[in-house]
Amino acid sequence: MAVSARRGQPLTIQEIYTAVLRMVDEGGVEGLSMRKLAAELDVNPMSLYHHVESKDALLRGACTAVAQGLALPPDDGTPWQEQLRALAHAYRTIALSHPALWSYVNSHPDLVEQEEGMWVVFNRVLVAAGVPAAELLRIRTVLYTFVSGLLTAEAVGLLTELDPAGDAETTFDAAVDLILDALEARAT
Repeated sequence: MAVSARRGQPLTIQEIYTAVLRMVDEGGVEGLSMRKLAAELDVNPMSLYHHVESKDALLRGACTAVAQGLALPPDDGTPWQEQLRALAHAYRTIALSHPALWSYVNSHPDLVEQEEGMWVVFNRVLVAAGVPAAELLRIRTVLYTFVSGLLTAEAVGLLTELDPAGDAETTFDAAVDLILDALEARAT
């Protein structure tokens, strides 16, 4: 790995994704460019291309880095209801911790591998809830979209506008309860 004359130390992929997340958190995805990232890291912009090929690759890697830090419920025999609740709260944590990246990913779903991490756990929990394999993708999509819509409403202040006395955490818990009730009713 080449050492930048300006930095005096090698550039790491983890350092790149940490900077990407910080920049996106501060200025949104539109504020991120290879040139700005290079300036942030004190490297020549061409140095970045030794690690990533494009801005999309940067964002994909940042999504992966965030997902790897997600506290996913283990497959330990805990009732599926508790696992689904934990998964929903882990997903909300992403939305609240990195709102600009989360919002961007929701309009660019191709940036996320839907056969890894959270999605594997989501599938496992839905199967435990009695969702038939033939309906798994459709039910997962409906629930994901429902929760994402609620989180979007929270992010833009719509929840507060509609219910000024309410709090977002309680509203989110009520939404998860509705999902659990619906899945339980479907299974019977």
